[in-house]
Amino acid sequence: MKIESAKYLTSAVKPEDFISDGMEFAFVGRSNVGKSSFINSLLGKPKLARTSSTPGRTRMINYFLINNTFRFVDLPGYGYHKAGKQNILLWSTLMENYLRECKCLKRVFMLVDIRHKPSELDKDMLTYLTYNAIPFTIIATKADKIAKSKIINYINIIAKELCVMPLNILAYSSETLLNKDKILDIIQTDINM
Repeated sequence: MKIESAKYLTSAVKPEDFISDGMEFAFVGRSNVGKSSFINSLLGKPKLARTSSTPGRTRMINYFLINNTFRFVDLPGYGYHKAGKQNILLWSTLMENYLRECKCLKRVFMLVDIRHKPSELDKDMLTYLTYNAIPFTIIATKADKIAKSKIINYINIIAKELCVMPLNILAYSSETLLNKDKILDIIQTDINM
């Protein structure tokens, strides 16, 4: 798949703001997992999704129109304890409403940091996706931060923690674009189905 165009579309702060037609690919993960950088590098647009060194900056559901055909949906990051309980509850409720109600969702890309074991919140997210039969792909971000020779070892650790096969996890780097083509192929396959 070739990304020919990508632009910010709108943001949702409540379920009434959700877009209810077309095709969508959602991105979810802990705060500071590199979600915005992942989206930007996948699209070849360095500043499309807002990046920050401060975790917890994505507080709304942000929609991006890709190739005038389908959307990327950037969901709020979870696990940022300094956000306060009220904000965390608000963001998690918004995200759950989206995942439960969206009829145009083709796949969720669940991002985990390759350098760390998945958190309980990551495990909860995977359980939620599996229980609700939402297609997903696990992306292990920041693969450029470790030696290439150790990537498979880290993937095996993540796979064991999440109780999935290592083949179900793709290592990714926003710097080197490792496995970018494979991810775009997954999206293209979903679109064609």
